[in-house]
Amino acid sequence: MQKKARPNIGDIAAKAGVSKGAVSFALNDRPGVSEETRARILQVAEELNWRPHSAARALSGSRTDVVGLVLARPARTLGIEPFFSNLISGLQAGLSARGLALQMRIVEDTAAEIDVYRQWWNEHRVDAVILVDLQEDDERLAHLEELGLPAVVIGGPVSYGSVSSIWADDSEAMTSIVEYLAALGHRRIGHVGGMPNFLHTRRRVAALASSAERLGLEWVESLFTDFSDSQGAATTRRLLAREQRPTAVIYDSDVMALAGLSVAMEMNIDVPRRLSIVAFDDSPLTQLTHPAMTALSRDTFNYGEQAAAVVMRLLAEPNSQIDQHAQTPVLTVRASTAPPPAEQQK
Repeated sequence: MQKKARPNIGDIAAKAGVSKGAVSFALNDRPGVSEETRARILQVAEELNWRPHSAARALSGSRTDVVGLVLARPARTLGIEPFFSNLISGLQAGLSARGLALQMRIVEDTAAEIDVYRQWWNEHRVDAVILVDLQEDDERLAHLEELGLPAVVIGGPVSYGSVSSIWADDSEAMTSIVEYLAALGHRRIGHVGGMPNFLHTRRRVAALASSAERLGLEWVESLFTDFSDSQGAATTRRLLAREQRPTAVIYDSDVMALAGLSVAMEMNIDVPRRLSIVAFDDSPLTQLTHPAMTALSRDTFNYGEQAAAVVMRLLAEPNSQIDQHAQTPVLTVRASTAPPPAEQQK
């Protein structure tokens, strides 16, 4: 005789006519449902003879000493991007020094990311979560507020509910690049950006446009990618194939900057004599290539450690909202930038 399946919150939700989230709120005596709905859910749970899973018994309020990080980016891209490897290393170092572990998941999209947050909250897997790649009208923030799960955004600032953040000024950083290139004599600048729904991409695009207007540049243009080397290369080809091509290109990651350099070599466009290249992220990749690349430099490992410290402050003061402004990356000039030829400055 087949053993009867143990009832779960999905069974309760179906019979009570509510969402799984509402069932979780009711069973764990948390706000978010009306008393009438809570009573109905508890009655159904009793009728189904539901008992909490062992993993859920930790919902008594005890600490797990685990912090969660979910990345909704292509795993292949993350695997070759030094920024995230250094950031995660800094996070892990900062948390482990204080006795906490970092639990990480890579998912396909924002909907899957939110599902992970709900699972972690329902099973009390983490004490807090760290978010990256903040978006405009970011639905993740509302879901985390609803769950009451402490959250720290890397790359804010955030003015939403009780969500905390640590951030560097992307606008100021982009402005420093444009002013440097303009001082060299560049009047046509391309920008190979990241995903257009990311706020840090939007801030960089806006800063480039406003700086170009203020400095009287001939034209600037931002094109969007998924941060991969393949899209970085393809977008560079589009820019450099134009009759009036840019004399300088800014890349939102070091990986894409390297891809752009390869395309310039393939098209027999000398860097930096006929094209200047600047990377928004600095790493050994930008320093070991030939020519070595001009890039925005910062200690990304330390940035991760600072984010871990913000998480610890938030856990120590649950009702606080922390907004920490980290140091703006500083432009490090190397051999990939130079004044454009005289005929291109006209």
